[in-house]
Parts: sequence; C-alpha cells; structure tokens
Amino acid sequence: MHQMSDTEAPPAVGHWIGGVSIEPEGDLAPVFNPTLGARVRTVGLATVMEVDRAVQAAAAALDSWSGLPAARRARVMFRLKQLLEDDKQSLARLISEEHGKTLGDAEGEVSRGIEVVEFACSAPELLKGEFSDNAGTGVDTYSLRQPLGVVAGITPFNFPAMVPLWMFPIALVCGNAFVLKPSERDPSASIRLAELLQRAGLPDGVFNVVQGDKRAVDALLAHPLVSAISFVGSTPVARYIQSQATAQGKRVQALGGAKNHMVILPDAEIDSAVEALVGAAYGAAGERCMAISVAVVVGEQTAERLIERLRARLSHLKVGASDAPGVEMGPLVTDAHRARVREYIDVGEREGARLLVDGRRVGTSTPSGFFLGPTLFDGVLPHMRIYREEIFGPVLSVVRVPDYSAALQLINSHEYANGAAVFTRSGELARRFVREAEAGMVGVNVAIPVPVAFHSFGGWRHSMFGDHSAYGREGVRFYTRLKTVTERWPDETHTPSADFSMPSTK
Repeated sequence: MHQMSDTEAPPAVGHWIGGVSIEPEGDLAPVFNPTLGARVRTVGLATVMEVDRAVQAAAAALDSWSGLPAARRARVMFRLKQLLEDDKQSLARLISEEHGKTLGDAEGEVSRGIEVVEFACSAPELLKGEFSDNAGTGVDTYSLRQPLGVVAGITPFNFPAMVPLWMFPIALVCGNAFVLKPSERDPSASIRLAELLQRAGLPDGVFNVVQGDKRAVDALLAHPLVSAISFVGSTPVARYIQSQATAQGKRVQALGGAKNHMVILPDAEIDSAVEALVGAAYGAAGERCMAISVAVVVGEQTAERLIERLRARLSHLKVGASDAPGVEMGPLVTDAHRARVREYIDVGEREGARLLVDGRRVGTSTPSGFFLGPTLFDGVLPHMRIYREEIFGPVLSVVRVPDYSAALQLINSHEYANGAAVFTRSGELARRFVREAEAGMVGVNVAIPVPVAFHSFGGWRHSMFGDHSAYGREGVRFYTRLKTVTERWPDETHTPSADFSMPSTK
C-alpha cells in the first residue's frame, strides 16, 4: 500500500455526470487508508449545482433508455456481469484500501453484488404483466409495470460496491435513470462501477455519480425530478430520509440500523456455533448491518461452554493489514469511528457488563492504523446501552437467558428487527423460531441470513422505513409503478347506449 508524503498532492475523486468524469468544484474531504491510518486521496463534496447537473443528465437520457425493449436493457447487464467478474480482484483491492476489510471479504462483497446483476438480466421475465381475456363481455384487462423516472441511491461506507449493486442494476433494467450518492469515506468504487457500466454499453447519462455529504443528500431529496430514493445506513438518517422524501412526494426505501441476535440453544453443536458466531460478529470488524452483535445463550451450562470456546478462539483471531495473508479482521474505517466504538466499550464497563476480551489492547504490525481488536462482553442486560444501541464495531455481547421463550422475548421487544438466527438440532424449535421471531431475515444454523439475489433483503420495525425491501422481486416493485388497462374495441354494427350504473362484469 502506498502512503503519501506530506508534500504529495492527494488525487481527488470526482463525480460522473453524463458519461464523463467530472473534477469536483466544491469542498474536498480526506479519504483514508484505514490500515495505514493515512490520507491517500480526497473526494469532492458536491454542490447543489453539481447535483442538479447529474439529475438533469439522467432526465435527458431517460426517454430513450426507457423506450428500449427490456431485453436490450438486460443485455447491458449481461455485459456488466462479465466485466465485474474480470475486474473483481482489482475492485476488491480498491474497496479494501479505502474501507479496511480484508481482500477476501471485499471479493465476497463484489460477488454478492454480481448476483443481483445476474438477477437483473432476467428483466424481460420480471417485467411481464398479467392479462385477462374477456374479463367482461368484449372487455380485456391487462397490467404492465412502467419505470418511475429518475431515481437516486444513497449508499453506506460498509459496502461501497455491493449496496449500489443492490440498487442500480434493477432500477436500470426497469427503465429508470439513476443517480448514485456513495459514502464519502470510500468513494472510488463508485467511479469504477460507472466506468464498467459505460464499457458495458450503457448510454451516457443513464447512470451518474455525485460524491458528497448531507448537502448532496438534501439536494437529491428536494429535487423535483427525482421520483424515488433508496437508502441504506443508520436508523436516524433512514427516518430523516423517509420524512423528507415523502414530504416531497417521492417513493422511499430506507434501510436502517440493526442489533442482530443469535440464539444458541442447549442442543446446538457448540463448536459450529462458535465458528459461525466469530465470523458473524467480527468479520469486516463488525461493520455490517447483518453482523451478529448479541449472542443469546439459553442455560448457564450452555453459556459457560460457549464462553470458554469463544475466548480460546478469539485469542487466535488474526487482526492486521487488510491485504496481508491470513488476516481475519482489518481496521475500522476511520479514527473517529474507532473512537466511537471505544467509547461503547467504556460504557459497557461502567454499566457493569463483564469485559472478557478487551479489543482496546490489540497490537498490530501497523500501529498507526485504525485498529480495534475483537471485544467480548458477558453478563449483558437488556437495559444496557451496549445491548440497546447499534455499535457497528467488533463488540459482541453475551446475554444469558433461562429458556427459549426468554430468548424470543428479547428479539421481539428490541427496537431493531433486521435479522435473527437460531442454532439448534431441533426441527420443532427451529420451525417455531422461523414463525415467531419478529425480524425481516431469519437464519436457522446460518448466522448471517442475507438472502440470495432472487429473494429480497429488508428488516422490520426501526430497521426499515418504506414498503419495499431491497433487490429481488421487491426491488422490481419498488422501481416500477403498476398500470392496469381495461379496453374494449367497438362493434361497428352496434352503438351501445349510455350506461349510468357502476361498471361491472357482465
């Protein structure tokens, strides 16, 4: 990894508007390499004028793009899929450099994004409507799905390629034009995606990127030509996005925060549960909306067995440079975020939770990086902040409960309801959990139940705001509006008289 000297001018990541890379006009913000703890480039923070130019470019390209047959739009996705496959390692290195996740994790992110591109390739099938022949005498009725227009995506730092790929492939094949506002913490992947789309044959202006902060977000929320907003991030911001966008008459899909629980029942295969828990809690340094942050252990004996194996496993968990061989967990994305997570560890201690593994004491070969080791609390109680609030870091809380019912009650009473998992050998209890757990995504002996691309991703309660989940058929419904047509062709031999009753099937 290259570290800049103090005199070296950092390269600036700009925007992508109308098929052209645009140098930023507004303020610049630093972009860090979390492993080195050093600035490697800067990113432009779009002005309102720059956002308007991107939206206007999308609006200008909309009619010709939406007028193409769905099969022709899908062929662009076919070509994009191959380009992403060819570019996977290069894109992963770019993600790893700016985010801090390991190279293997970054490649996995790109692979999950490619799955949504594959799904979008089936646009001709996905956009088929329904037809009823002779729904009434001489009357046919059919439905069709039409694009919304210009739509925008506001995406988080933790998946700079995958989350945009959840959005724009489906939006584009449905006939929309797209404006992406990625996180300013790791912006380079967005420009690479724009370049690949252009190489795949997407007409200029159909996909645009504006870098930026809240000013760019607010400009998209207020812009009269933006018909819909898709967002992934924290719950406070998701709630803000929904309130502001709906007030402007826009359709909204806003995915918020999480506090995902994993229930370990006494009959669970404990070693398998531990390995799944370690990967789910500490992968990507816990900076995943589907990370397991609460282990709910049923029974004291189960808890003791789990804790013993967890501590032993964490003593060997390798923390280090994101591109180093064998590293299992890299740094956090910024120094400010690391400080925030450290504060939560301090809070957990003050609240009386037992700190069994202290990630603040981690040592690495690159001490200037934004590293924080795996942290494990036991004896966590539901009133504690480390249980109630989303930490978004490598901090796992163990909550001990006496039985299945108490575990379920914890899940169903929490503010967040993104995902939940159960580890058990009992088919009966697993089936009950699937039916009774109040969460948008449920895993049975699967710690991170992120759905495949032909299903849909979304939480409940304060983990999601809006009526449609992400990608899959729910994504198609979000990015289209339904039109139902009722038609009759006149009988030239007969002129019907006026009918003053409510039309009905006759």
